Amino acid sequence: MNMKTAYIRPALILALGLVVGLGLLGYQLGSSALSIKAYERSVTVKGLSEREMPADVVIWPIRIVAADNDLTALYNKLEADIQTIQTFLTRQGLAPGTITVSPPTVVDKLAQQYGGAADVPLRYSATQSLTVYSYDVDETRRIMGEIATLGKQGIVISQDDYRGAVQYLFLGLNDIKPAMVEEATTNARSVAQKFAEDSQSRLGKIKRASQGQFSINDRDANTPYIKKIRVVSTVEYYLSD
Repeated sequence: MNMKTAYIRPALILALGLVVGLGLLGYQLGSSALSIKAYERSVTVKGLSEREMPADVVIWPIRIVAADNDLTALYNKLEADIQTIQTFLTRQGLAPGTITVSPPTVVDKLAQQYGGAADVPLRYSATQSLTVYSYDVDETRRIMGEIATLGKQGIVISQDDYRGAVQYLFLGLNDIKPAMVEEATTNARSVAQKFAEDSQSRLGKIKRASQGQFSINDRDANTPYIKKIRVVSTVEYYLSD
């Protein structure tokens, strides 16, 4: 064996070893990439939960209006009307603690910027509000239907929809929240399971999940005292063959 052959053979062996090693490494990396890619297959689904619940709080503003040329007489009229309304409400069954009275607002029409010289029939006009905050929604709604009888006593109740609108609230969300989240998640899994079956895959563990915001709205315009509670959960599941 000459000197040249002695150098070539080790070099060939080293090169062959490198080729084989790189090939094995490439195969292993390729297999790992396929494995990771297969493992990362997933499906994202949404699950809905809805409930209809009766409102558990009612806020009922009662706004009265009056007018007079004599300021003292006007205040006396407001005071008497408010007292009459309070008596009516308590006799109907509302507890005094559910009733609050706001200070009156009086307008002097002769002192207004653009009406100082105007010929007004009644110089002073006033409004005052009494608010009922009650947890007995059904009973309060019944009394609402009776309050119009106060008109026979000379009390003018404003029908201003903006400032006199009744509000119905639902404060029991924490009591039903766990069950609704569970239902939304269960519904999401059912959707994901159906998708997995249709795609000939198996549904794996949850990859990530997020709970949407709860929304509370009136069921419709005619029944604001019935609330629709809604939540949507978004869940991403792993898929495997």
